Amino acid sequence: MAGLDFVIRGGEIVNAEGSVRADIGIAGGIIVQIGGEMSAERELDAHGKLLFPGGIDAHVHLRSQPATSDEPIWVDDFTTGSAAALAGGVTTVGNMTYIPPEETLLAGLARETAAASEQAIADFFLHPIIINPTPELLDEIPQLLSIGCNSMKMFMVMPQFDEQVSGYLEATRRAGANGIVSLIHCEDHSLIEDATAQLTAAHHTALCYFPESRPVLSEVVATQRAVAFAEATNSPVYIVHLSSQRALEVCAEAQSRGVPVYVETRPLYLHLTSERFQEEDGAKYVGQPPLREQHDAEALWAGIQQGTIHTVCTDHAPWMLKDKLDPELDIKKLRPGVENLQMMLPMLYSEGVRTGRISASRFVEVTATNAAKLFGLYPRKGTIAVGSDADIVVFDPELTREVENSMLKSNADYSVYEGWSVTGWPVTTIRRGEVVYQEDEVIGAPGSGKLVMRGQTQADTLKAAK
Repeated sequence: MAGLDFVIRGGEIVNAEGSVRADIGIAGGIIVQIGGEMSAERELDAHGKLLFPGGIDAHVHLRSQPATSDEPIWVDDFTTGSAAALAGGVTTVGNMTYIPPEETLLAGLARETAAASEQAIADFFLHPIIINPTPELLDEIPQLLSIGCNSMKMFMVMPQFDEQVSGYLEATRRAGANGIVSLIHCEDHSLIEDATAQLTAAHHTALCYFPESRPVLSEVVATQRAVAFAEATNSPVYIVHLSSQRALEVCAEAQSRGVPVYVETRPLYLHLTSERFQEEDGAKYVGQPPLREQHDAEALWAGIQQGTIHTVCTDHAPWMLKDKLDPELDIKKLRPGVENLQMMLPMLYSEGVRTGRISASRFVEVTATNAAKLFGLYPRKGTIAVGSDADIVVFDPELTREVENSMLKSNADYSVYEGWSVTGWPVTTIRRGEVVYQEDEVIGAPGSGKLVMRGQTQADTLKAAK
């Protein structure tokens, strides 16, 4: 009881294992006591509120550097992206980090870390993207853990993937041998090229035809290859932004055989379906893969409930609306990505927990605990426990708000969910014991977010699917 900095009183603590009503004592940014007598000069009354572990969005696209050309690009840096995250109850983000081919992985990560550290309010980690798996780069992969990095990203959709597939396979093998997880964007380049060519020949190039240009088949084939990578190398792979029932079935079958395949989906595919592209401003929904059908959305919800889907992350890549709706864009030239960080947790709670699709504990698993385990952060993050970072979201389960563009903390000027009625919102967000969001204001300082050092993946500790 002595030496507490902060006490949170009366809230219902919700972890992946269940819930309990108890007070929380914090000192030095760490949870040091749960339950029992405690006092501190600073207290927060959380009666009637839920207390969730701070969300971990392991898939965002934030810029550490200013734009270098007049061509539009994602509008959030680590400061505005952090603001959106914290307002939505996310205290840690995992950024997809492009390393120029002339730079080594370690040097690129050091440079990006320095830039992000000056901007971030949320804590962060970085996923280096593997563009060219040269022998020199492959030799660097085992060194990633020495700088607290346990992940890397590859894009099957890039044309050079097939040209260098043996290098990517070896990268996956070396990653797995060193406790590093391989993130894979699963769409097949050749099938997308073929579908796009057929649409172009038929003069169907407007973005209302976008779903047909990136068919489910292209995701299924690439997902099958990702499963084969995991099986051939006995290395964990993490399928990012899975969108379709058929691709999920590929993963579920592999999981049933013990293949280390882990699955992420994103809010777009849970809440929206492909008919949105028929709207006058349908281009604002463009993301990769595209929105799918209602049966796909229902399959994804079932996958979250059953445990075949392990995380819900945003792939937050926001634009200004005018740039998304640029009339020069078509199925060959497009600007994928939307603002999602601020809305992910409230909408998943409102549409998932309140409707009975998932439990509150499953909500915590897919928004915090599983990502912490996959990316070597557990139990420092992803749970409310003695010894963990005091990353805590005070969540009002009865607060109903209508989504309005004006509420966004992102630099984006629109939300694809504008007008939705959402029940359940963060009212206070605490990052390492510091209140960084309260009363609809982000009060944390840029530069106070920290790079989180990660250990080996703990993917094998995730619960098996039902």
